[in-house]
Formats: sequence, C-alpha cells, structure tokens
Amino acid sequence: MRFSKMQGTGNDYIYVNCLEETVNEPDILARRLSDRHFGVGADGLILIRPSRRADFAMEMYNADGSRGEMCGNGIRCLGKYVYDRGLTDKRELDIQTGAGIRHLRLFAGEEVPAGGEIRMVEVNMGKPVLEADQVPAISEHTCMIREPVRVGGVEYPMTAISMGNPHAVIFTGRVRGLDLQRLGPPIEYHGRFPRRVNVEFAQVEDRGTVRVRVWERGSGETLSCGTGACAVLAAGVLNDLTDRQVTVKLIGGDLLAQWREDTGEILLTGPAVHVFDGEV
Repeated sequence: MRFSKMQGTGNDYIYVNCLEETVNEPDILARRLSDRHFGVGADGLILIRPSRRADFAMEMYNADGSRGEMCGNGIRCLGKYVYDRGLTDKRELDIQTGAGIRHLRLFAGEEVPAGGEIRMVEVNMGKPVLEADQVPAISEHTCMIREPVRVGGVEYPMTAISMGNPHAVIFTGRVRGLDLQRLGPPIEYHGRFPRRVNVEFAQVEDRGTVRVRVWERGSGETLSCGTGACAVLAAGVLNDLTDRQVTVKLIGGDLLAQWREDTGEILLTGPAVHVFDGEV
C-alpha cells in the first residue's frame, strides 16, 4: 500500500489515495502507522475517497484509531495532494467530511501558476456551533462560555465550541511551561463532554494575536490544530478578548483565522506541505 506523509504547521497525517488503494480495518492501520516509534509516525490517518456529493471525501482517523469528524490542517493537505497529483485541475474544491462539506481555495504564495505546486490553502470551516448540547457539552446554560469546570480540584473557565468536532478553550496568562501531559487527559475525558473533547490553552497577546497549545482528542498534544485555531477565535470574540481576525501562533507555526460577520463562517488559511512518500 502506497502512502504520503504531509503536514500543516506540524500537524502531520498519513494519506492514502483510496481511489487506487484498498484499506481494510482503517482504525487498526491508523494505530499501527501513527506510532512514532514502531510505525511511520503521525497524528493520524486520512483516506481520500470518491464522493457523490463533493469533489472528494476525507475519512479521518486519530492516532488511537478513533474516527475524527474534521481536521483543518488535514483537509488543507488533502487539497494540496489531489491538485499536485493531478487528481483535479480545480483550484476551488468541495470536500466531504464527517462534519459536512468544506470548501477549499488553493494558492501557491500570492497566486497559483498553472501546474504550480500548492503551498497555502484557505478552508471555509463553516459556522461554529455554540449551543452546548450540540457541541456536545453538559451545561446549565444554552452556551458554555467561560464556565467554571472543576478538574482535579482546580476550576478552569471553559468555552465549549464545535467546529465539526468538540473543543474546550481555556484562556490563560501563559501557555509556555504548561504540563499538557498532566492537564490534557482529565479534561479530554471529563464527564461534562460526552464525546470527549479537544482542549486549547490560549494566551492572548493582543486582539489580533493568540498563542495556543493543543491537546487533541485521541492524539495527545500536537503541534497544531486547525479546528482548534477556529475554536480559539470564536471563543476570543465571545469573551471580548480578540477581534474577528487573528493570527493563531501554534508550536508548529501560524494560522490565520477570520470569523466573517456577513455569513457567520470561519475561514482558515495556512500552509500545506508534502513530507515524503512510502509503501508498506
């Protein structure tokens, strides 16, 4: 089976073109290949499949083999893959995901020359879901905004948002030095989040810049998270901490997120990089 490894701001996935390859038991394959010591090493597995509703379909698995609904970094790299490999000549694509159809615009620097390699991708990530029961999160209020949640004897003010997958955003004075290996798991598995949750610790530097560290559901701490960057933007606006366009500074690099007032949708722009190809 042939595969490609790709990354967006350090959030790396193994891609398999299922228009040509057959994958049985993808959950087991995801666990085996994602292992950074005994496998290829990645945050998960993404299968590229045909779609009757869109140009392509993205089927995503986390490093632990669990299904993921959506990945902002992963879908950008998928766009680069299908264009660079000649599977499409379109520079605007619709991709079917577990969270619905997502629209991509492909760029190479400022413009994409004909046949040029894609370097940047903009994704319409859709509207953030704020209703707690739809995230899902258990709350006494319609929305969970800066709501204290007790974890290990400490109360953390959390804002719960879904970007097709659940997120809990915690604003803090400093993200450097946080022990996410200790803090992440009890929040991910907290009873207030019935389907587990991705966790973002966010430090506002100014109204247009936020520094973030991410604990991803099913993968642990990752260098970046596209849906998490969007959740941080939405939480920043809801808590009146940021403007509607921010640069999200993650360990793996910067992402630009914009929450449009006219449509209510969030646009996410960032790099997409091919790392290497292989065969197993």
